[in-house]
Amino acid sequence: MAMQNLPVFMNIRNRLCLVVGGGGVAARKVELLLRAQGKVTVVAPELGDALKELHADGAIAYHAREFQRADIDGYDLIVAATDNRDINRAVYESAERKGVPVNVVDTPELCSFTFGAIVDRDPVTVAVSSAGQSPVLTRVVRAAIEMHIPAAFGRLATLVGRHRDTAKRKYPGKTARARFWEKVVNGPVAESVFGGNDGLAEQLLQDSLARPEADGEIYLVGAGPGDPDLLTLRALRLIRKADVIFHAPRVVGAILDFARHDAERHTVDAQCDIGLLVKHAQRGKTVVRIHGGDPFLFGAGGEEAGALAEHGINFQVVPAITTAAGCGAYAGIPLTHRDHAQACRFISGRGQDDEPDLDWVNLATQSETLVFYRALPNLGRICRKLIEHGLPENYPVAVIEQGSERRVVTGALTDMESRAKQQQIQSPAVVIVGRVVQLRDKLSYGGHRPRAILMQ
Repeated sequence: MAMQNLPVFMNIRNRLCLVVGGGGVAARKVELLLRAQGKVTVVAPELGDALKELHADGAIAYHAREFQRADIDGYDLIVAATDNRDINRAVYESAERKGVPVNVVDTPELCSFTFGAIVDRDPVTVAVSSAGQSPVLTRVVRAAIEMHIPAAFGRLATLVGRHRDTAKRKYPGKTARARFWEKVVNGPVAESVFGGNDGLAEQLLQDSLARPEADGEIYLVGAGPGDPDLLTLRALRLIRKADVIFHAPRVVGAILDFARHDAERHTVDAQCDIGLLVKHAQRGKTVVRIHGGDPFLFGAGGEEAGALAEHGINFQVVPAITTAAGCGAYAGIPLTHRDHAQACRFISGRGQDDEPDLDWVNLATQSETLVFYRALPNLGRICRKLIEHGLPENYPVAVIEQGSERRVVTGALTDMESRAKQQQIQSPAVVIVGRVVQLRDKLSYGGHRPRAILMQ
């Protein structure tokens, strides 16, 4: 099948570029050419604000007049971005006669080259083109690509580039060298860069070059409140490439469906057997431990991270939208609100002996929102303690069951325990105490509105 255009990347560093036009469209093209380090001159009777600023800063040269055919002379690339068809055609014809690449914006038939929709991860660049037929479609494709290419991808490319010669000496065969680099860009080195730890990435890559059969790595990944759409991009990427997955029982199947079909899967209790994670990592596997919610907020992530550090195994923590924030948003309950709550506290509903031992005097305030995790077994005691220490009996409470699968019961401190039992609410559930609960009827929204049990 014939292609409409040959995809080519042009080096315009220090090359002379002419842009005809001074409006917003011209400004966008000028900014793109400047990013590619071209030397830009603009010809137009007047400049819009954006180009005026660039000219004042000395970033561009400017000739304040209409285009003349002789303006083409000496330039390596031409862009016409005026709203005058005759001028645009004159630019195109003049450039074509001189054999200079020319683009007339939004006029494919007057272009010897077109601008693609760009994903910039310098030095990695991806451009998408529809040969000028559908700019909107190219932007949609670009957005899909951007979602799967981390922002730090360029830093990874730079890191790899610094070690290319060393890898070439160690792996003179192309096949072995390609296999080594595939492991690097899909493993702990890459994830360290994406996690913002370039120093660790450098060390891991050097270790890999010195000892190719290095250990794998363990990722403690937060699954958020249960909705697959609320996974972070990094969590999604790691789940997709994991060799072995350990997950909490409450992690929903739709999230696990992102995993490879050949990935090992193990359901674990709240506290995972660290020895199992370490054993798989020492075999060079990519191990993902999925926590409901955020690993470091009322999860076992802190304890697991400490144990992994003691074993000397590389690990990373991938945070998530915590359950309280996700469930509150879906239920139409903001955790803070300038008229109702100036602070929010996250509280464990269990203590060392299951029953919470808390500073009830300071918790019983109407200026804050209280969010209790793992509180359902102690819901009655929590409500009674808050009443005993000063909150009104009719003070608003919500119980949100099963994360984003969400059933919601709203009521008051005095009768919330009986309501939750009547509706057979099951753990896991979060309990929200505060005046913000009253906003639920007003702020629950659209197709995401939870199936509500409103008991007046």
